[in-house]
Amino acid sequence: MKNKLLMFTMFVSVLLLLAACGTDNTEKTGSSSEESKDTFTVGLEAGYPPFNWTQLDDSNGGVKISGNAEYAGGYDVEIAKKIAEGLGKELVIVKTEWDGLVPSLQSNKIDAIVAGMSPTAERKQSIDFSDNYYTSNFVMIVKKGGPYENATSIQDFSGAKITGQLNTSHYGVIDQIEGVQKQPASDNFSAMRVALESGVIDGYVSERPEGISASAANKNFAMVEFTEGFVADEEETAVAVGLKKGSELTDQINEILAKISEEERQEIMDKAIQNQPAAE
Repeated sequence: MKNKLLMFTMFVSVLLLLAACGTDNTEKTGSSSEESKDTFTVGLEAGYPPFNWTQLDDSNGGVKISGNAEYAGGYDVEIAKKIAEGLGKELVIVKTEWDGLVPSLQSNKIDAIVAGMSPTAERKQSIDFSDNYYTSNFVMIVKKGGPYENATSIQDFSGAKITGQLNTSHYGVIDQIEGVQKQPASDNFSAMRVALESGVIDGYVSERPEGISASAANKNFAMVEFTEGFVADEEETAVAVGLKKGSELTDQINEILAKISEEERQEIMDKAIQNQPAAE
Protein backbone atom coordinates (compact mmCIF):
# COMPACT_ATOMS: atom_id res chain seq x y z
CA MET A 1 0.00 0.00 0.00
CA LYS A 2 2.80 2.38 0.94
CA ASN A 3 4.53 1.71 -2.38
CA LYS A 4 1.32 2.41 -4.29
CA LEU A 5 0.76 5.60 -2.35
CA LEU A 6 4.33 6.71 -2.99
CA MET A 7 3.99 6.06 -6.73
CA PHE A 8 0.69 7.96 -6.83
CA THR A 9 2.27 10.92 -5.02
CA MET A 10 5.19 11.00 -7.48
CA PHE A 11 2.77 10.78 -10.43
CA VAL A 12 0.76 13.78 -9.18
CA SER A 13 3.98 15.75 -8.60
CA VAL A 14 5.12 15.14 -12.17
CA LEU A 15 1.74 16.28 -13.52
CA LEU A 16 1.91 19.47 -11.46
CA LEU A 17 5.45 20.15 -12.70
CA LEU A 18 4.45 19.69 -16.34
CA ALA A 19 1.44 21.94 -15.88
CA ALA A 20 3.65 24.64 -14.40
CA CYS A 21 6.07 24.38 -17.32
CA GLY A 22 3.24 24.63 -19.81
CA THR A 23 1.90 27.77 -18.14
CA ASP A 24 5.32 29.40 -18.20
CA ASN A 25 5.81 28.65 -21.91
CA THR A 26 2.39 30.02 -22.78
CA GLU A 27 3.13 33.28 -21.00
CA LYS A 28 6.47 33.65 -22.81
CA THR A 29 4.90 32.96 -26.19
CA GLY A 30 2.21 35.52 -25.56
CA SER A 31 4.78 38.13 -24.59
CA SER A 32 6.84 37.48 -27.73
CA SER A 33 3.73 37.78 -29.89
CA GLU A 34 2.85 41.13 -28.34
CA GLU A 35 6.37 42.40 -28.96
CA SER A 36 6.16 41.47 -32.65
CA LYS A 37 3.03 43.58 -33.02
CA ASP A 38 4.96 46.68 -31.98
CA THR A 39 7.31 46.62 -34.99
CA PHE A 40 7.01 47.08 -38.74
CA THR A 41 9.85 45.05 -40.28
CA VAL A 42 10.85 46.08 -43.79
CA GLY A 43 13.20 44.35 -46.21
CA LEU A 44 15.33 46.23 -48.77
CA GLU A 45 18.70 45.93 -50.48
CA ALA A 46 20.21 49.12 -49.06
CA GLY A 47 22.09 49.31 -52.37
CA TYR A 48 19.79 51.02 -54.91
CA PRO A 49 20.21 54.81 -54.54
CA PRO A 50 18.28 57.03 -54.43
CA PHE A 51 15.60 54.51 -53.40
CA ASN A 52 17.77 52.91 -50.72
CA TRP A 53 21.41 52.78 -49.72
CA THR A 54 23.81 51.89 -46.90
CA GLN A 55 25.53 54.57 -44.81
CA LEU A 56 27.72 54.64 -41.70
CA ASP A 57 25.59 56.80 -39.39
CA ASP A 58 22.08 58.16 -38.84
CA SER A 59 22.64 61.39 -40.80
CA ASN A 60 19.83 62.61 -43.05
CA GLY A 61 17.30 60.39 -41.31
CA GLY A 62 19.20 57.11 -41.65
CA VAL A 63 17.71 54.11 -39.83
CA LYS A 64 19.82 51.45 -38.09
CA ILE A 65 19.95 48.17 -40.01
CA SER A 66 18.91 45.24 -37.84
CA GLY A 67 21.88 43.12 -36.70
CA ASN A 68 24.29 45.47 -38.43
CA ALA A 69 26.50 48.42 -37.46
CA GLU A 70 25.38 50.30 -40.58
CA TYR A 71 22.33 52.42 -41.38
CA ALA A 72 19.92 52.59 -44.33
CA GLY A 73 18.80 55.77 -46.03
CA GLY A 74 16.94 56.85 -49.14
CA TYR A 75 13.48 57.35 -50.58
CA ASP A 76 12.22 53.90 -49.58
CA VAL A 77 13.39 54.42 -46.01
CA GLU A 78 11.53 57.74 -45.77
CA ILE A 79 8.34 56.14 -47.11
CA ALA A 80 8.77 53.20 -44.72
CA LYS A 81 9.14 55.65 -41.83
CA LYS A 82 5.84 57.31 -42.74
CA ILE A 83 4.10 53.94 -42.98
CA ALA A 84 5.48 52.80 -39.62
CA GLU A 85 4.39 56.07 -38.02
CA GLY A 86 0.91 55.71 -39.50
CA LEU A 87 0.70 52.16 -38.16
CA GLY A 88 1.91 53.29 -34.75
CA LYS A 89 4.85 50.88 -34.88
CA GLU A 90 8.63 50.98 -34.64
CA LEU A 91 10.39 50.65 -37.99
CA VAL A 92 12.92 47.81 -38.29
CA ILE A 93 15.10 47.60 -41.42
CA VAL A 94 16.43 44.22 -42.57
CA LYS A 95 19.11 44.38 -45.27
CA THR A 96 18.23 41.67 -47.80
CA GLU A 97 19.56 40.70 -51.23
CA TRP A 98 17.10 41.40 -54.05
CA ASP A 99 16.38 37.73 -54.78
CA GLY A 100 15.83 37.10 -51.09
CA LEU A 101 13.12 39.73 -50.56
CA VAL A 102 10.07 37.73 -51.66
CA PRO A 103 11.17 34.53 -49.84
CA SER A 104 11.80 36.59 -46.69
CA LEU A 105 8.31 38.04 -46.92
CA GLN A 106 6.70 34.66 -47.49
CA SER A 107 8.55 33.12 -44.54
CA ASN A 108 7.50 35.95 -42.19
CA LYS A 109 11.06 37.23 -41.70
CA ILE A 110 9.79 40.66 -42.78
CA ASP A 111 6.37 42.32 -42.80
CA ALA A 112 6.80 44.20 -46.07
CA ILE A 113 9.11 44.92 -49.00
CA VAL A 114 9.80 48.64 -49.48
CA ALA A 115 12.62 48.42 -52.00
CA GLY A 116 11.73 50.19 -55.23
CA MET A 117 9.93 47.02 -56.34
CA SER A 118 7.51 47.18 -59.27
CA PRO A 119 4.13 45.42 -58.91
CA THR A 120 4.45 43.30 -62.05
CA ALA A 121 1.91 40.66 -63.03
CA GLU A 122 4.49 37.93 -62.41
CA ARG A 123 5.20 39.11 -58.85
CA LYS A 124 1.49 39.47 -58.11
CA GLN A 125 1.18 35.71 -58.51
CA SER A 126 3.18 35.20 -55.31
CA ILE A 127 2.68 38.38 -53.25
CA ASP A 128 0.27 41.32 -52.94
CA PHE A 129 1.10 44.99 -53.42
CA SER A 130 -0.07 48.29 -52.03
CA ASP A 131 -1.01 51.22 -54.21
CA ASN A 132 1.96 52.77 -56.02
CA TYR A 133 4.13 55.16 -54.04
CA TYR A 134 6.27 56.31 -56.99
CA THR A 135 6.13 56.16 -60.79
CA SER A 136 9.06 56.77 -63.11
CA ASN A 137 10.33 55.80 -66.58
CA PHE A 138 13.19 53.76 -68.02
CA VAL A 139 16.51 55.40 -68.93
CA MET A 140 20.00 54.21 -69.88
CA ILE A 141 23.18 54.92 -67.91
CA VAL A 142 26.30 55.30 -70.06
CA LYS A 143 29.82 56.71 -69.96
CA LYS A 144 30.00 60.50 -70.29
CA GLY A 145 31.75 61.47 -73.52
CA GLY A 146 31.22 58.01 -74.96
CA PRO A 147 29.52 57.03 -78.24
CA TYR A 148 26.09 56.60 -76.62
CA GLU A 149 25.77 59.77 -74.54
CA ASN A 150 23.74 61.59 -77.20
CA ALA A 151 21.43 58.71 -78.11
CA THR A 152 17.77 59.61 -78.56
CA SER A 153 16.32 56.20 -79.42
CA ILE A 154 16.79 52.83 -77.79
CA GLN A 155 17.70 51.55 -81.26
CA ASP A 156 20.84 53.71 -81.12
CA PHE A 157 22.14 50.98 -78.79
CA SER A 158 22.14 48.30 -81.49
CA GLY A 159 25.40 46.38 -81.08
CA ALA A 160 26.02 47.79 -77.59
CA LYS A 161 26.70 45.63 -74.54
CA ILE A 162 23.75 46.32 -72.25
CA THR A 163 22.57 44.79 -69.00
CA GLY A 164 20.07 45.31 -66.17
CA GLN A 165 19.34 43.94 -62.73
CA LEU A 166 18.43 40.30 -62.35
CA ASN A 167 14.69 39.49 -62.17
CA THR A 168 13.55 43.01 -63.03
CA SER A 169 11.66 44.60 -65.89
CA HIS A 170 14.82 46.67 -66.48
CA TYR A 171 16.49 43.56 -67.83
CA GLY A 172 13.46 42.36 -69.76
CA VAL A 173 13.02 45.50 -71.89
CA ILE A 174 16.55 45.20 -73.29
CA ASP A 175 15.10 42.72 -75.82
CA GLN A 176 13.33 45.67 -77.49
CA ILE A 177 16.71 46.88 -78.83
CA GLU A 178 17.45 45.29 -82.21
CA GLY A 179 20.91 43.77 -82.48
CA VAL A 180 21.81 44.50 -78.85
CA GLN A 181 24.49 42.43 -77.13
CA LYS A 182 22.48 41.57 -74.03
CA GLN A 183 24.85 40.81 -71.17
CA PRO A 184 24.18 38.53 -68.19
CA ALA A 185 21.93 40.17 -65.61
CA SER A 186 23.57 41.74 -62.57
CA ASP A 187 22.73 41.05 -58.94
CA ASN A 188 22.86 44.72 -57.94
CA PHE A 189 23.39 48.28 -59.13
CA SER A 190 26.79 48.68 -57.49
CA ALA A 191 28.12 45.87 -59.70
CA MET A 192 26.63 47.46 -62.83
CA ARG A 193 28.22 50.81 -62.01
CA VAL A 194 31.60 49.11 -61.61
CA ALA A 195 31.12 47.24 -64.90
CA LEU A 196 30.25 50.48 -66.70
CA GLU A 197 33.20 52.34 -65.20
CA SER A 198 35.59 49.60 -66.28
CA GLY A 199 34.16 49.30 -69.81
CA VAL A 200 32.83 45.76 -69.40
CA ILE A 201 29.42 47.07 -70.51
CA ASP A 202 28.34 50.07 -72.60
CA GLY A 203 25.30 50.83 -70.47
CA TYR A 204 22.63 49.54 -68.13
CA VAL A 205 18.89 50.09 -67.99
CA SER A 206 17.51 51.84 -64.95
CA GLU A 207 14.78 54.21 -63.81
CA ARG A 208 15.07 57.98 -63.90
CA PRO A 209 15.69 58.52 -60.14
CA GLU A 210 18.55 56.00 -60.12
CA GLY A 211 19.86 57.54 -63.35
CA ILE A 212 19.97 61.00 -61.78
CA SER A 213 21.57 59.46 -58.72
CA ALA A 214 24.24 57.59 -60.70
CA SER A 215 25.21 60.59 -62.84
CA ALA A 216 25.30 62.86 -59.79
CA ALA A 217 27.43 60.44 -57.79
CA ASN A 218 29.92 59.74 -60.58
CA LYS A 219 31.08 62.51 -62.92
CA ASN A 220 32.01 59.89 -65.54
CA PHE A 221 28.40 58.76 -65.98
CA ALA A 222 25.59 60.25 -68.04
CA MET A 223 21.87 59.47 -68.08
CA VAL A 224 20.18 59.04 -71.45
CA GLU A 225 16.48 59.87 -71.73
CA PHE A 226 14.75 58.84 -74.93
CA THR A 227 12.36 60.42 -77.40
CA GLU A 228 11.82 56.88 -78.71
CA GLY A 229 12.09 54.82 -75.57
CA PHE A 230 11.16 51.47 -74.13
CA VAL A 231 7.55 50.28 -74.28
CA ALA A 232 6.41 49.31 -70.79
CA ASP A 233 3.24 49.05 -68.76
CA GLU A 234 2.85 51.42 -65.83
CA GLU A 235 3.19 48.47 -63.44
CA GLU A 236 6.76 48.03 -64.70
CA THR A 237 7.80 51.62 -63.98
CA ALA A 238 5.85 52.12 -60.76
CA VAL A 239 6.97 51.01 -57.31
CA ALA A 240 4.76 49.71 -54.49
CA VAL A 241 4.98 48.02 -51.10
CA GLY A 242 5.19 44.23 -51.34
CA LEU A 243 3.02 42.31 -48.85
CA LYS A 244 2.03 38.73 -48.10
CA LYS A 245 -1.04 37.39 -49.86
CA GLY A 246 -4.12 38.51 -47.97
CA SER A 247 -2.13 40.72 -45.57
CA GLU A 248 -4.27 42.79 -43.21
CA LEU A 249 -1.70 45.59 -43.62
CA THR A 250 -2.59 46.30 -47.26
CA ASP A 251 -5.63 48.51 -46.63
CA GLN A 252 -3.94 50.29 -43.73
CA ILE A 253 -0.85 51.07 -45.83
CA ASN A 254 -2.97 52.30 -48.74
CA GLU A 255 -4.73 54.73 -46.39
CA ILE A 256 -1.36 56.04 -45.20
CA LEU A 257 0.05 56.38 -48.73
CA ALA A 258 -3.09 58.25 -49.86
CA LYS A 259 -2.24 61.01 -47.38
CA ILE A 260 1.18 61.64 -49.00
CA SER A 261 0.66 64.15 -51.82
CA GLU A 262 2.46 63.87 -55.16
CA GLU A 263 4.27 67.12 -54.33
CA GLU A 264 5.54 65.68 -51.05
CA ARG A 265 6.62 62.45 -52.74
CA GLN A 266 8.68 64.41 -55.26
CA GLU A 267 10.21 66.52 -52.48
CA ILE A 268 11.24 63.32 -50.68
CA MET A 269 12.80 61.98 -53.88
CA ASP A 270 14.67 65.23 -54.61
CA LYS A 271 16.06 65.22 -51.07
CA ALA A 272 17.07 61.54 -51.39
CA ILE A 273 18.99 62.30 -54.59
CA GLN A 274 20.71 65.21 -52.85
CA ASN A 275 21.60 63.16 -49.74
CA GLN A 276 22.85 60.01 -51.46
CA PRO A 277 26.41 58.93 -50.58
CA ALA A 278 29.08 60.00 -53.06
CA ALA A 279 30.55 57.33 -55.30
CA GLU A 280 33.69 55.74 -53.89
